[in-house]
Amino acid sequence: MSPAPILAAADGPPLILASGSATRRAMLAAVGVPLAGVHAAPVDEAAIRDRARRAGTPTDQTAQALAEAKAMAVAADHPGALVLGADQMLETEDGAWLEKPVDRAAARAQLLALAGRPHRLVSAAVLVRDGRVVGAVADAATLTVRPLSPAFLDAYLEAVGDTVTTSVGGYRIEGPGLQLFSAVTGDHFTILGLPLLPLLALLRTEGLLCA
Repeated sequence: MSPAPILAAADGPPLILASGSATRRAMLAAVGVPLAGVHAAPVDEAAIRDRARRAGTPTDQTAQALAEAKAMAVAADHPGALVLGADQMLETEDGAWLEKPVDRAAARAQLLALAGRPHRLVSAAVLVRDGRVVGAVADAATLTVRPLSPAFLDAYLEAVGDTVTTSVGGYRIEGPGLQLFSAVTGDHFTILGLPLLPLLALLRTEGLLCA
């Protein structure tokens, strides 16, 4: 039985997720956060990242700016609703930003570049209502990819198939992707794509969940 009827405030505002991520939707459902809708946001993410890169904006702030842009775009069509925007960015040891690989060859190249080195995953969440930010949180985790043999990479890419293109860095730590790593430091939910514990605190403050 879903825990949502117990944990949600009876008179709380409707919450809309401005993300097409099935993982984020599943995380929210699992902890009892009721969603009134899910809408992928029509946002030019590349343009936002390019502007941030030129301005020297830190990764954490850029992830938050992307999350805010997504929430604002969806909130414009849903007056009165609480809209949750989210974004995740991967920052390499030398400060570069990686994006979702376009195909298996790109995923292989990314994983080889990350092998033997640590990188950061930054997850941000922003709540918007009627064109105004009412809360924002961000968190980071550090992951170290172990040295990877060609045989392992072949087996990994064959095992995960085209799903390798759906996650930044080319992995999902909740599946076979965990075998890529020698060390992981940080919150598990942040790695999956949401700073969930501070987000739940925000949702309680906004009256969506029982305090």
